[in-house]
Amino acid sequence: MTAGARSPGLVPTPPVPAGSGRALRATLVGVRPLPDALAASVADAVAARFPGAASAPGRLGDLHTLGFAARVPDDVAPTADDVARAARDLRDEIRPPALALGVDVAVTTGDMAELGPGLILTDVDSTLLQDEVIEVVAAHAGVEAEVAAITARAMDGELDFHASLRERVALLAGLDAETVLAEATAAVRLSPGAREMFLTARDRGVPTGVVSGGFIEIVGPITEPLGVRFAAANRLEVGEDGRLTGRTVGEVIGRDQKAERTRAWSAEVGIGVDRVLAAGDGANDLAMLDLVGLGVGYEAKQIVREQADAIVSTGRLDVALALTGVTDLSSPRTTDARPRPA
Repeated sequence: MTAGARSPGLVPTPPVPAGSGRALRATLVGVRPLPDALAASVADAVAARFPGAASAPGRLGDLHTLGFAARVPDDVAPTADDVARAARDLRDEIRPPALALGVDVAVTTGDMAELGPGLILTDVDSTLLQDEVIEVVAAHAGVEAEVAAITARAMDGELDFHASLRERVALLAGLDAETVLAEATAAVRLSPGAREMFLTARDRGVPTGVVSGGFIEIVGPITEPLGVRFAAANRLEVGEDGRLTGRTVGEVIGRDQKAERTRAWSAEVGIGVDRVLAAGDGANDLAMLDLVGLGVGYEAKQIVREQADAIVSTGRLDVALALTGVTDLSSPRTTDARPRPA
């Protein structure tokens, strides 16, 4: 990008048609070319509900997308709640057959549908990363199984997150902090598509952040190369002997704190929470996912799958970005309103 050039942003495809009424967008994303029959059936469903909708195929890296954009007339849906209800009805119609074919689906409304995401946030454990950081650390203490069992119950919503964190961290007492944190940082693995999503946002001038119930000592080093602007996570207490005490210091980052950081960071960026894309996998992510314009469950626990706006079932985190309608800059931006199978 040349000096002084404006960042292209993360603008969805196709553009919402001009006119009155609130914006609505439906997007299909697959890791393989989308089945023609599915594309045709979704086009029929969109056209039946929203005549005049635009459509466009696209690519985001090696992901395949098909987007639909419409305006919902005020006489059909006079309030934002009415539009949200129309979006849910469309999603509930098109998602089951899409998921059965390995295709993920999202339907967005308002500013997210029209302008795209202005901030991208993710959970870290089992979202940005393939791993649960505390379990990687626990492996060095020989208590991985005990920690994993507590983690699973917390993420399924069976245990209070704060209490479960205290239990798990207590099992780490006595470990040499410098050694175990360095080894854990080296051992954790980014989820497929994570690097691509964060670097696409960075290159197009859209800020990103991570909010984690894990540990900043590990979160910091792994997110710095991704150009992450915001980060919040728990901090482990280290004794004078250089060993973990089995406690954390400072505010515990749990469910409510994730939502609070989302509000604060979106305000700092200068956008509403309705233009935030957030992804997470566990119960402690639900307040954040419910707050934002598109809350995505990534390889999520059942409680999240039932409540998130969209789910990613294909094991690629960049699918979450593609679900907003964002495509490569070279993807077509205007097409006929309705695709037909070959």
